[in-house]
Amino acid sequence: MRDVITANLPAKDFGETANFYERLGFLVEFRDEGWMILSRGPLEIEFFPHPDINPRDSWFSACVRVADVDGLHQAWSAVGLPETGIPRLTPLRNEDWGFRMFALVDPNGSLLRCMSPIVLGDAD
Repeated sequence: MRDVITANLPAKDFGETANFYERLGFLVEFRDEGWMILSRGPLEIEFFPHPDINPRDSWFSACVRVADVDGLHQAWSAVGLPETGIPRLTPLRNEDWGFRMFALVDPNGSLLRCMSPIVLGDAD
């Protein structure tokens, strides 16, 4: 088994959260009234109930480090999320600190920073 840390994020409603992430290719691995685990290949996110969360005030976040951030962005772009508001999917960009990244904000207001190291030849 490889070492792994999974994100623990709030969910206002497990059903709404599961439906959103299923559109992004995640599968529900476990769900009861107190916990939910979703996975997309090696990516795993765990959710706890937080029915009173205000998505606009949420400060929850996680980093998603992948080998192919462009491919992940392309797959998630097919869902048709807007670039502003909640939920949203931002465009890809190269950061001065050496990573290519985009952001996903889920319906609960949680921010997922999706990134991979910049490789010479990557487009801006």
